[in-house]
Amino acid sequence: MADKRARILAAARDLVADGGWAAAQVDHVAAKAGVATGTVYRHWSSKAELCAEIVATVSAREVGIVKAVADADGSPVEKLDAAIRTFASRALRGRRLAYALIAEPVDPEVETVRLDYRAQLARCLERILREGIMRGAFPRLDPAVAAACIVGAFMEALVGPLAPAKGTGPRADRHLIEQITQFCLRASVGMTEQKA
Repeated sequence: MADKRARILAAARDLVADGGWAAAQVDHVAAKAGVATGTVYRHWSSKAELCAEIVATVSAREVGIVKAVADADGSPVEKLDAAIRTFASRALRGRRLAYALIAEPVDPEVETVRLDYRAQLARCLERILREGIMRGAFPRLDPAVAAACIVGAFMEALVGPLAPAKGTGPRADRHLIEQITQFCLRASVGMTEQKA
């Protein structure tokens, strides 16, 4: 039973990675997994519930990778740099799936899980920022707000390049990763407080 569920989930994820949420029609998922449509509905009550689990599963893996970067040795600036570069490069390597997880229109049930994904990423960055503030590497900011701003910035910067009709090459991808990283680092360390 668990094997069948995992097979269905993998089939659905592969379809989303190839064609976005629209490609994950329940009958297509069933066919790719080699099961009957009713079997899919035995595990998930709706396509939205299945898609929400795809977001939860894939985002847990991605958050785990960013968390590992946050837990690694290095200065807070190095960790923040590595976390942003890692997220952006992985997103650009898995463009279609990343676009689905970040920006493609979805049901409210899926959007709720997607917002949780952003919050989990922000918590990973918040830990880095908090450490950096304590060590004097970053100015005194509210680390939770700053982390949310960074996640918003890098995700928004990726939306256009990840869009299905867009497609960029390796050189443009490297440039984008560098620009996103530099912007986020400068927003974190490069500005001093200005009095109005």
